[in-house]
Amino acid sequence: MFVLLACLALLAEAAIGYPDRLFRAIGHPVTWIGRLIAFLDGRLNDPAFPAARRRAGGVLTVAVLVLAAGIPAWGVQTALGGGVGLAATALIASSLFAQRSLGAHVGAVASALEAHGLDAGRVAVSRIVGRDPQALDEAAVCRAAIESLAENFSDGVVAPAFWLAAGGLPGCAAYKAINTADSMIGHRTPRHEAFGWAAARLDDLVNLPASRLTALLVVAACPLVRGASAGDAWRAVRRDARRHRSPNAGWPEAAMAGALGLALAGPRAYGGVMVEDGYMGEGGRREATPADIRRALALYRAADALLIALLGGAALLLIWRG
Repeated sequence: MFVLLACLALLAEAAIGYPDRLFRAIGHPVTWIGRLIAFLDGRLNDPAFPAARRRAGGVLTVAVLVLAAGIPAWGVQTALGGGVGLAATALIASSLFAQRSLGAHVGAVASALEAHGLDAGRVAVSRIVGRDPQALDEAAVCRAAIESLAENFSDGVVAPAFWLAAGGLPGCAAYKAINTADSMIGHRTPRHEAFGWAAARLDDLVNLPASRLTALLVVAACPLVRGASAGDAWRAVRRDARRHRSPNAGWPEAAMAGALGLALAGPRAYGGVMVEDGYMGEGGRREATPADIRRALALYRAADALLIALLGGAALLLIWRG
């Protein structure tokens, strides 16, 4: 039943997203989690505390977040039950996916570059990546958008679907809490090096299966997109994925890079600090363009459709087998 729930939730989010009117009225589950993280960060992460105490506070924060997200989700799922309740649970679960918003934000980068040039593209890409936008030329803006699309397809779509299928609404809500914590406090900065350690390590763990599945989905989607190479995508995954500084981001990024014939990742600047990283795909082949963002979006949508079809087929098989 959880596999069917994941399929229905993806379909619901693809169809209606998260309405702006609802967001203005009550916010969003991620904003609720974010407020709790900010509160715990302020209370348990005093810079005057020794590193060991701050790390312990980070472990406690992650435990509180998982319980605060998972227990209410379990209560909702139990109360709604099956039948019509399953559809209602799927609608609630759809708020934990980012299919529509991800495509819209990445597409906005291509539109800005095409219509208004580099400065507009830099503004658009700054909304989805953390690197220094003023240091990016047009090709770097395009690469950043494509990298964000690949990584967030894993984190914002495939991983929530995986944990929804594996653990129902509580599993998906707990995953979202962990992933949000990593995005807020899982950075190697003086403030969060110790406090965010638990969030970062747990996020690496829970994203491990989805990142590999995302790479396979991108490879499988290549025959559906003109000009995308499944063979090059698979070779890039095998050759480059483990060279990425993240244990997970390299898998979807390498698949996307190989499929499009681009070099992604590599050295880049965050907050004025240069971060060294391995290249995904064959470097130096050509510069990325807004047209490549469009092709990446087509590949993303095809891979997303395959994910929905995979879950739907698995659900039908499980129902048929009783």
